Amino acid sequence: MIIKDRDLVLAFRRSDTDDDTWQCPQGGLNSGEEPLAAAYREAAEETGIPEADLKKYLKQYPEPLGSFPEPLAYELPSEDRSEKTGRGQVHHWFFFQFRGSDNAIDVSSGGEFRAWQWMPFHNLLASVVPFRKHVYEHLYEWFRENINESGAEKANNGAPSGSA
Repeated sequence: MIIKDRDLVLAFRRSDTDDDTWQCPQGGLNSGEEPLAAAYREAAEETGIPEADLKKYLKQYPEPLGSFPEPLAYELPSEDRSEKTGRGQVHHWFFFQFRGSDNAIDVSSGGEFRAWQWMPFHNLLASVVPFRKHVYEHLYEWFRENINESGAEKANNGAPSGSA
C-alpha cells in the first residue's frame, strides 16, 4: 500500500474490467525472492514508481511500515479462477510512504491497470471488490492509527487521476 501525506492511499482501476472497483498494487513472489523485494519490484512494474520514491513505514503488516504482521488471504469467485491464480491468493502487505512526484506514476507500461487515484482509505474500502474487502478491512484496522482521516478534502482537489 502506498500512502501519501498519511491520509491518502494510491488506488488503481484494473484494465481487465469495466466496473468501478479500485485496488492496491499486488503481485507474486519470484523463486527465491523475499516479500519486501517483491513489493518494491511489483510497485515499479505496475505503477512505474521506483524504490527510491517509496519509504517503508516502521510498522509492518507482516513486519516491515511497515507491514502487516501476517499474510492475508482471499478466495476468488469460481468464475474468476484460472490456472495462474488458482483458487485465491495469499499476500504479505507492506505500507510505504510516497516520497516522489505524481509524475512518476505510470500505469501504461504494466498493463494491469488503466487508471490511478489518490483516495482516503475509507473510500478504498467502499470501492474494493467484495472478495477482497475483508483483507482491506484488516489492513485498515491495523494501520488506521497511522492515517489521518482528513484525506477526503485533498483527494480530488486538483491531484491528477491518471489513466492509460
